[in-house]
Amino acid sequence: MTRRLAGAPISWGVCEVPGWGHQLDVDRVLAEMAALGLTASEFGPDGFLPADGAARQETLRRHGLRAVGGFLPVVLHEAAQDLVPAVTAALQQFRAADADVLVLAAATGLDGYDSRPELDADGWRTLLSNLDLLDRVAADAGVTATLHPHVGTMIEGPEEIERLLDGSNIGLCLDTGHVLAGGGDPVRLAGQAAARVKHVHLKDVDAGQAQKVRAGAVSYRDAVAQGLYRPLGQGDVDIAAIVASLEEAGYAGWYVLEQDLVLDREPPAGAGPVTEVAACLAYLRGLPS
Repeated sequence: MTRRLAGAPISWGVCEVPGWGHQLDVDRVLAEMAALGLTASEFGPDGFLPADGAARQETLRRHGLRAVGGFLPVVLHEAAQDLVPAVTAALQQFRAADADVLVLAAATGLDGYDSRPELDADGWRTLLSNLDLLDRVAADAGVTATLHPHVGTMIEGPEEIERLLDGSNIGLCLDTGHVLAGGGDPVRLAGQAAARVKHVHLKDVDAGQAQKVRAGAVSYRDAVAQGLYRPLGQGDVDIAAIVASLEEAGYAGWYVLEQDLVLDREPPAGAGPVTEVAACLAYLRGLPS
């Protein structure tokens, strides 16, 4: 599985949320990924890489990286929205960059990840129907669509994930950190839903901080800044058990190192996010093969 490890700009603090924190330059982020031995990356938020798909691919190639795909928050629960044109345009960029994984999130329509509306039965029907629609649109474009359960989105906790799996056909992006932070058990989910897992984001979590987020005692962004996510093997997620379970089930997709991070300033060369990603890689490379 170490040949299927990829990076993500959010591990360097690059995020789509306004006011998230200091944003590092694209060349620094990609150069540090490559220096760690990573060979692939997700796109990051709009504006991080060039909008044109071929230019994205070329930017990654300059650093010896290939494109995996990327994260796309979409408001799925509002019936009046026609999602197909925007998602189709994004998929065209994906294919031009030779990327083949679309990671959807059920966005609330609000900025950030600290509040969300309650869905009624009609909202859930619309959301699930839209997921199946976008799954087909992506497949027609040669891209695998997945849904990413995420803190502060419409699909966050274990009951919502179960409703997603029962009510739609879309693949699952198993984010080990967001599942635990949302109150779920990522080890159990990896075992029970392995056949639905098409993409993996690896995170480790401080469970105490996660509980504060669920209780509303601290915002998600502030919890991240305070160390919600820990280097792999240093938190409360059994990463080794999850990887072993998925590999035994025949999972053949990417494992993306995607530890959300907030920076308040530019780190010195060789310091900052790169050291945490290096620790994650060392942990994964030490797992039994």
